[in-house]
Amino acid sequence: MIRQNGRQNGSFQPVSDHLIELRGVTKRYQSPAGEFLALRGVDLTIDAGEFVAIVGKSGSGKSTLLNMITGIDRPSEGSVIVKGTAVHRLSESQMAVWRGRELGIVFQFFQLIPTLTVAENVVLPMEFAGLYAPRARRERALHLLDMVGVAAQADKLPSSLSGGQQQRVAIARALANDPPILIADEPTGNLDSRTADSVIDLFERLAEDGKAIVMVTHDEDLAARATRAVTVADGAILHAQPYAFSAGLAYFADAALQEAAR
Repeated sequence: MIRQNGRQNGSFQPVSDHLIELRGVTKRYQSPAGEFLALRGVDLTIDAGEFVAIVGKSGSGKSTLLNMITGIDRPSEGSVIVKGTAVHRLSESQMAVWRGRELGIVFQFFQLIPTLTVAENVVLPMEFAGLYAPRARRERALHLLDMVGVAAQADKLPSSLSGGQQQRVAIARALANDPPILIADEPTGNLDSRTADSVIDLFERLAEDGKAIVMVTHDEDLAARATRAVTVADGAILHAQPYAFSAGLAYFADAALQEAAR
């Protein structure tokens, strides 16, 4: 539930009982063909310690939903509250500071800086956010690299690592500022099945430690390991249930939408 609590710039700010809360989120885009609705009145809550898989076909609205949570895009209507912050009301400069402290983002293609060593890649978010003493940053980077199993690669360039090792480095970098939320957009899309399983193992451990993990995936086997699956179709959430329930109904998503449109 969203409450009004406190003021900022003279207006009341909403506060949520959840770590992440979206209420009535609609996103419209204008195109030469007319208006396109990417999200349609989405309501969603996610709490600390949850591992949530967002599933659905290409073009269903998964990435747009993720962009609402991260503040990369803003809703046309509705509200996005993350850890008590009305994300949709932040300026671009405020957004950059907020995102650096509250979110860790893991990309499908790793996005490591090729001219920096593995350890330097992990240190970089700490420098941008001004967190930790300069001498403590490398120590923290080495600790995180050890946690994800690639400490031995700390002084190598990313190009000398395997895809699985690079993704582990990307996860360590996402954890650099100890954010409460980890966002992963198709994090296993370029990995073999064994390496993908090890990445999901790591996500499960992070959720057990209290972090919220929000992962977009097309892989039903990996989604089945999340504590909850959110099925998105045609810009709307069809189900937000434990995966075994959600996956079983997802097969009928298209038929249900067609029936509802009649």
